[in-house]
Amino acid sequence: MKSGQTEIVETSKGIQKSGLMSRRIAILEFILRIVAFFNTIGSAILMGTTHETLPFFTQFIRFQAEYNDLPALTFFVVANAVVSGYLILSLTLAFVHIVKSKTQNSRILLIVLDVVMLGLLTAGASSAAAIVYLAHNGNNKTNWNAICQQFNSFCERISGSLIGSFIAVVLLILLILLSAIALSRRH
Repeated sequence: MKSGQTEIVETSKGIQKSGLMSRRIAILEFILRIVAFFNTIGSAILMGTTHETLPFFTQFIRFQAEYNDLPALTFFVVANAVVSGYLILSLTLAFVHIVKSKTQNSRILLIVLDVVMLGLLTAGASSAAAIVYLAHNGNNKTNWNAICQQFNSFCERISGSLIGSFIAVVLLILLILLSAIALSRRH
């Protein structure tokens, strides 16, 4: 009889350890979603408020640089805004994962939606990165001159927003991996 009792105790300890590890993963996912949200919303706001005007000869003739002058930068702002909205909404499911341990279907849903948002965010950040590269270096073959010598503040802000967005890409990859690990530990 005693050997049967010890087996039950050992099995329940294994279940408790698995539940504790699952809860820790869920808490880490929740925190990563919050950090990714602040990166994406910060990038969208930083890019969306980027504007610089330079005088040319007189105060009446001016050159302007705004994010919405280039469609790739507009796509970047929209992509970051959509992903930040998704991340806020997904916090409810992430909280459910902390409270309840048997949430297999919602984890699968989050993995699928995380992959979609990762694709959208990567596309937006990559298209903006191409424009930022041209703004910094130009392209002599197409007569695109580098504008960052003149519009220094504009270039610093768009470069900073790219950094935040690419950090969010890495965080989304980590979220997908953590969700996959949490699912695999259940079987």
